[in-house]
Amino acid sequence: MANDGLNSNTGERVIPLMTSPKNGLLREHIARYKFAGKYVWGRTLDLACGVGYGCEIMLRGPGKWLINEIIGVDNDLSAIKYAKKYYSSPKTKYLVEDALDEKLVDKIGKFNSIVSFETIEHLQEDEFFIKNLKSLLLDEGILIISTPLGRGRKHPCSNPFHFFQYTLEEFESLLKISFSHVDIFLQINNIIEKPKAGKQYYLVVAICTK
Repeated sequence: MANDGLNSNTGERVIPLMTSPKNGLLREHIARYKFAGKYVWGRTLDLACGVGYGCEIMLRGPGKWLINEIIGVDNDLSAIKYAKKYYSSPKTKYLVEDALDEKLVDKIGKFNSIVSFETIEHLQEDEFFIKNLKSLLLDEGILIISTPLGRGRKHPCSNPFHFFQYTLEEFESLLKISFSHVDIFLQINNIIEKPKAGKQYYLVVAICTK
């Protein structure tokens, strides 16, 4: 299969059709979207959707009958073209937009559910990003967001694609500035669960409501 102009070797862009099903990173990403599929409903946004496979996973999930529409947004034109080619459906729409655009809500509207996985660590303006997510969410809506855990926001990050990686406490505190309820889950491999004492995790998944 041609790569359709996409680079699958950065370690950041996950492309299922170009990746072994046994790939650990792919399995982690799929697990997050399956997890989200239990919660999303109504008009749903996947912000920084990449090549769009997550939209398809959520549309196959337990809440598929509750989803009216999924909008996949990414700032990479080649990724959006790929999503339209391989992951289109009557309920999906893919758009090229910037997650940090202060007028994004005017362009795409508000949503009942928002998913944004492995995005915030790529954005230096992290606090504004969270505020933008809140502005895109309807009052009764739900946000599901994830990020890798690390040494903390003030420490250099070894990953050249990340500005920083939060501690769990930092990430939870950041979310609580904008959201009244933040429910924390942790991930290791393809397991997402409530924190267990003595167990080491490297990713956090949070469910947030206003």
